[in-house]
Amino acid sequence: MYVKNTDYVPRSEPPDWASGGKVVKVDRVEWIVVPDVATKTAALQNGEADWWENPPADIWPVLDTSRDIYMVSSSIRPLGCVRFNWLYPPFDNVKMRQAVMIVASQADYMTAFVGDSKLWNVCPGFFTCGGPMENKAGSVWLTGKRDFDKAKQLIKEAGYNGEKIILMDAVDQPLIHAEALVTVDMLKKLGLNVEYVAADWGTVVTRRASKKLPAEGGWNIFETGWTGADLLDPSTNVMLRANGDAAWFGWPKDEQLEALRMQWLKAEDLEDRQAIAAKIQQRAFEVVPYIPTGQYEFKTALRKNLKGYIEAPAFFLWNVEKT
Repeated sequence: MYVKNTDYVPRSEPPDWASGGKVVKVDRVEWIVVPDVATKTAALQNGEADWWENPPADIWPVLDTSRDIYMVSSSIRPLGCVRFNWLYPPFDNVKMRQAVMIVASQADYMTAFVGDSKLWNVCPGFFTCGGPMENKAGSVWLTGKRDFDKAKQLIKEAGYNGEKIILMDAVDQPLIHAEALVTVDMLKKLGLNVEYVAADWGTVVTRRASKKLPAEGGWNIFETGWTGADLLDPSTNVMLRANGDAAWFGWPKDEQLEALRMQWLKAEDLEDRQAIAAKIQQRAFEVVPYIPTGQYEFKTALRKNLKGYIEAPAFFLWNVEKT
């Protein structure tokens, strides 16, 4: 629950994402978690709820038929990803990560999640497509032939010996659930020993922070998504950090990636930053901190009695009023 701070004095200029005047126009906002899609759809249609953060694409046509609901698309499409745990076998071995990369299909991931090809696009890189750091360096890892024979050879070279792979799925999150199902199928086709763990997002968030052995409460793979703004460049893409124990969940460690990131931060013009970003991407494809699964259309749904919504990568609750 968010309650208005009556003592806060906002700036005078209009809101601009997280900048400008943060004028709160309602006394209270209740953010309610409802796992069931049908329940959420009915609640929005009936006026029992005013705003649905992230309705899945297959519900958009239903919401579009209501005269009382409107939807807003994100100006920067979000992206999905599959994350590896570098601490333990089998994905402490780069050849195992590469093996999964060369059979991963963004088309399979996005078709499972969104369906309609107009609502997603292949984005074969580690930076947001359409952003200033987008580049094609190393992208053949994702755009080339999906080569199961080569992948199986890499698995053999890695010395994989049937170790169990704990794959976490947040079944209450449509993107993550779709990514998990595609990944499980892919790993089984590679002959890997996969244990599929279905949970809610809260449980996945808790478990992904664990550095325990996978069999003792840790994990090997999980799936997630990011706003397009999160992955625009090396300063915001936390999944490209490779500083070991201090890195984001999965804890990759690679001195070359870290050195290139520092070069990018110190670069003084756009051309230099773009050149370094290409080197970062090339290295990321070599060491595989995660697998990009594609870029997709995102919409949020509101009842028409809500005014002042700020289209931004995050949900800002100021400026919104209920009439």
